[in-house]
Amino acid sequence: MKVAIVSDSTGYLTEELTPPGLFIVPVAVVLDGQSFDEGTQITVAEVAAALRRKAAVSTSRPAPARFAEEYTALAEQGFDRIVSVHLSGDMSGTYDSARMAARDAAVPVTVVDSRTVGTALGFAARSAAQVVAAGGTADEAAAAAERRSAASRTWLVVESLDQLRRGGRIGAAQALLGNALMVKPILEVSDGTIAPLEKQRTMGRAVARMAEIACQYAGSAPADVVVQHCATPERATDLADTLREALPASQIHMVEVGAVISAHVGLGTISVAVCPR
Repeated sequence: MKVAIVSDSTGYLTEELTPPGLFIVPVAVVLDGQSFDEGTQITVAEVAAALRRKAAVSTSRPAPARFAEEYTALAEQGFDRIVSVHLSGDMSGTYDSARMAARDAAVPVTVVDSRTVGTALGFAARSAAQVVAAGGTADEAAAAAERRSAASRTWLVVESLDQLRRGGRIGAAQALLGNALMVKPILEVSDGTIAPLEKQRTMGRAVARMAEIACQYAGSAPADVVVQHCATPERATDLADTLREALPASQIHMVEVGAVISAHVGLGTISVAVCPR
């Protein structure tokens, strides 16, 4: 049986980490009323420039028809089963679009809600693809994606909560509180949503504390640990160096988040994902 793994563009694996046989359906960025596919039609730099000029930036899930086209194309290529792994259904309608398309697909499609986003999603999809490459079944691949995503944790520190508030990813009251007190909250992806965890007085303290939390969770077990950032490469490099020294058993990666997540978290955001192996 030939199994394909599908995911969406918010997984943000680097080129060297992207396994063969992983097919990506893009999520769209809506800029000044125009829709652009992430990864091919709009860049992170363009989104950053739009955010700096206070332009209207939002995102849009792929339509069910987009997934239907992908599933049909894979069936025509000879795939017998498809496992479709996506960002949290509580953050985006992408998972629902995939489920709707799966109902009428020419081959059986298992749709997995990863309950996470960013590289934690990317590594869940990567694990599914690795199972398939090793001769595993579609059910085994879906289970591997679910296990990897459930074990992973993501924390982030944002310069401002405004973008998350505008996109509805965090409550307006929390955004108001954070900005009024001039604090830098540490947020976490928890059960498929973004929730406040702690508050620190400065960005530097918040990032340092986030590193401590990530190290405590990673412990001495092997993991993929990913520093993700939005237009703040110097800070991300410093954080990656700190984690590399503190977590010798882990593989430390650094990526710039794509256009879709940048549109929601805003400039200056820095994040750590710990994905146990």
